[in-house]
Amino acid sequence: MATDRELVEMQGEVWASIEALGVQLDEAGWATPTECPGWTVQDNLVHVTAIESLILERPLPTQEPPDQLPHVKNDTGKANERWVEARRSWSGADAFAEFRAVTGERIAAMRALDDAGFGADSWTPTGPGTVRQLLGFRIFDSWVHEQDMRRAVGRPGDLDSAAAAFALAMMSDVMPYIVGKKVGAPDGCTVVFTLTGPLVRTIAVGVVDGRARPLDDPPDPPTVQLTMDTETFTRLACGRLDPAESLVTGVVAIEGDVELGGQIVHQLNYMF
Repeated sequence: MATDRELVEMQGEVWASIEALGVQLDEAGWATPTECPGWTVQDNLVHVTAIESLILERPLPTQEPPDQLPHVKNDTGKANERWVEARRSWSGADAFAEFRAVTGERIAAMRALDDAGFGADSWTPTGPGTVRQLLGFRIFDSWVHEQDMRRAVGRPGDLDSAAAAFALAMMSDVMPYIVGKKVGAPDGCTVVFTLTGPLVRTIAVGVVDGRARPLDDPPDPPTVQLTMDTETFTRLACGRLDPAESLVTGVVAIEGDVELGGQIVHQLNYMF
């Protein structure tokens, strides 16, 4: 488990990595579409800035997004789109300047927190929580959108950092839900996700008494084993890669129960 100070530094490192990317982009780069549905590189950046602005208690833009946008699925998505729509007429340079100002203010505020501040009540994407818990979500969200931006402009990076490992751990923790609830894997089956790098991981899940749970020791052999690199795993978990495409192109390899493995791949997305 990371300490509060380590979490803050992870957050600062992600934002610094985004900043290092941003200084390399021209307006064409900012306007590049990404795998995040409906959003450009600039839109992803604006989203990160927007959430931090809300934490700073800055008002939500009053401008409404267009109706029936295909990538807006719920009220949270609509609220996110209001920020993005309010900045769509901005230049990438202006959006980047706002990002630097807002995240600079936020990281300074987080570095000034004491134990009581980290433990204070806060909203989180999953309901009431603490400032500490919200920080974990913010590291994850910032890193995911950084990767959206980097893939779009062909400038990979920040794939093996502490923040990347933290985000991967959060996604790994969801795998029992994927196997048990979304797929409904039968009792007694075991699933192993083998991630080949740059962050090498083995994630094992077993279904016991109708409930999927993490396994400390991966079985040999499991009912099904899915092998992929960590970027493919994160893209599938975050809804950035078409599951059918991942199977056809071979970026995901399945051993054992191929039918069950295919069902798991198609249900890996838990973000949209």
